[in-house]
This record gives sequence, structure tokens and C-alpha cells, in this order.
Amino acid sequence: MCFICTMSKRIIVLVQLVLWLTVWLVIGLNERSFERFLSENWAAFLFQIFLILLVSYYIAEKWLFTKKYLLFSIISVVLIVGCAYVSSSIFSMNPPGGFPRMNRGPKPPSPFSIHALLLSVAYIISTLVMTFIDSQKKEALLEMQKTALIESELKFLKMQINPHFLFNSLNNIYALSISNSERTPESIHSLSEMLRYVIYDCENPKVPIEKEINYIENFIDLFKLRSSKGFNITFTNQIENSSVAVAPMLFITFIENAFKHSGIEKGGDAFVNIALQSTKNDISLKVENSLPKETIVKDGASGIGLQNAKKRLEITYPNKHELTIESLTTFKIELKILLDA
Repeated sequence: MCFICTMSKRIIVLVQLVLWLTVWLVIGLNERSFERFLSENWAAFLFQIFLILLVSYYIAEKWLFTKKYLLFSIISVVLIVGCAYVSSSIFSMNPPGGFPRMNRGPKPPSPFSIHALLLSVAYIISTLVMTFIDSQKKEALLEMQKTALIESELKFLKMQINPHFLFNSLNNIYALSISNSERTPESIHSLSEMLRYVIYDCENPKVPIEKEINYIENFIDLFKLRSSKGFNITFTNQIENSSVAVAPMLFITFIENAFKHSGIEKGGDAFVNIALQSTKNDISLKVENSLPKETIVKDGASGIGLQNAKKRLEITYPNKHELTIESLTTFKIELKILLDA
């Protein structure tokens, strides 16, 4: 935010008054008689103060900022002309000599013209300053509202994501418990690790990528416990810095989508391949899964995960991510996120 915008209106008005006082003093000190200059022009300076205060605290807010431009213009002209007339009338009561003479040839401008010019300049500058500050305040307010909206939207998207993962994990444990499998405690431990991450860590806007990797590994381990048969699942990660921060629960959306639509639960040639790589400049995720020969019946919530992930990317990494989705013989997702320097 600019320096002027951080100052209060009172200070800004005071700065203007001090500047104009300085201007008048400089002019007066260059005159032959400062006392005479002061006696002739004190009224013009007081009217400058009056107009600056009036436009700063009342006129601009009442008519300019409410877009009543015609009324604002009429009132401004009337005020400037009226004040110039009164101050020049006071000037005419004293012998001339308050303003510097350029030469003895041409007739000098009238006191009314000089006062009208000075009052107009002060009025216009004050109006421009107040307009600039008002626009900056509105921009700051809009930015705050936008930030609050983004935060609330992200929380809403997380609320949609987390129960979805919990539901799938509980289904896995339920399948094991029915068969009285000895692997049930192991699956509960994996689920508890996942829930700890979701409940505590995911409240932060960014988490270390190491925790995101642990969550993915727990997800895969929990999925493998569903059957004694092996699944064709590969997960590789090459991370230069395990503490690099990423948005939580973002990668798992694409991975869960691959498991859901690959038909891997039925075995056969179905597969899911996951590769996560991170350098000091970017993070890349590649997920590829087989396409089932038989069409999978989609429920009403199908596609919500990918839609949420795209929305979160737009909010969290605006203009800093690239997502490509390809569906030919296999389904591929490639995500690249640029990291801040």
C-alpha cells in the first residue's frame, strides 16, 4: 500500500495546509514588505484553509463520491468564485502592492483573478488527493473481501473432500471386518494416521510435502488391504526438499480418482501408476490409470473431486500451475506447480 494511503485524513489535510502556508511564506518573503503582503492576502489564505477542509471532510464525500458530479461541480464553482470575490474585496480595501510586479508595462492581473487561481489550485489538488485516497480504500476493501471469500471457498471445498476420503476408507475397513481379517488393526492404524493429517494438518493453507506423501502412502496401503491378491500399483517420489510447502489434500484427489475409475479392484490388467517429483522450482505429479473394458456406472457425485481440485488450483496457485488431462487408451493427469522463489 502506498505511503499516502497509510496516513489518516487529518494528517493529509494538515500536510496540505502546511504546504500552502509554505508557498505563501515564500511569496511573501520575496516581497519588499512582508507585513504589507500579509495584510493584503491573509483573507485568501484563510479561504484556502476553509475550502480544503470543506472539500476534504464534507463536499467530496457527500457529492463527489456519491457520483453526483453535476451538483459537485456547481457547488465547487460557486464556492471558489464566492471566496475569491470576498478575499479580493478585502484586498481592494488596502493599497495595492501585495503581489510581485513583473514589470511596469502590462497591466497586472486583478486581485480577483489571482485569488480565484490560487483557491482553484488548492481546491483541485485537495479534491484529487481525497479521490485517490478514497479509491485506494475501496480497492483495499475489495481485496479484503476477495481474500475472505477465497478462504471461505477453500474451507468449503475441503469440507467436500475430507468426508469423501473418510467414506472410502471406512468402506475398506468394513470389508475387512466382515471377514474377520487379521489385517483390520493395520487398516485402522493407517486410517488413524490419515485422520490425524486431515483434522490437524489440513487446517493450514500449506503443509510440508512430506506429510502429503505419507498420506498418499497410507491411502495406498489401506487400499491394498482390501484383498489378498496383489494390485498393480506403483508410487514413486523424488523430492529434493521434503519441507517444501504445498496445498493439503490436493494430489490425493487425482490419485483417488485414478483408483476409482481404473477398475483395479477387479484385478486383471488394471493398473495405477503415480509419480511425484519436486525440485527447487516446481512440483510435478503424474497419474496414469487403465480404463476398464466395461463401463463403470457413475454415481451422482462423479466428477466432483476433479472439479474441486481444479477450483482449488485456480484459487491457491493462480497462473502458477498447468494441468493436462488425457483420456485415450489410458487416463493420464499431469500437474505442474511453479514454486515461489
